[in-house]
Amino acid sequence: MSIESGAVMIGDRVISILASARKMPPEKITLESSFLELGMDSLDSLEFLFALEEEFDVDISNDLAEGMETVAQAVEGLEKLLGESAGQATTGEEGS
Repeated sequence: MSIESGAVMIGDRVISILASARKMPPEKITLESSFLELGMDSLDSLEFLFALEEEFDVDISNDLAEGMETVAQAVEGLEKLLGESAGQATTGEEGS
């Protein structure tokens, strides 16, 4: 699988989570959609972050979360986290 197809899969999963949370068709959500445009308030955003952490088995830092204002930014942040965790897994590093 190429990195690009991996990004598409992550994007599709993020959009699916948002569509379910916002009770809207996934077709109405694009990578360019902002969370504000989707009508998300701070509680919605927290719930979304928890859903992403559970779906992708990652820990999203406050700094990273604060930089997420669009679906694309969420996808980019997840790609970075997943890349870091894959690097740790392949080198046998642990977060100590």
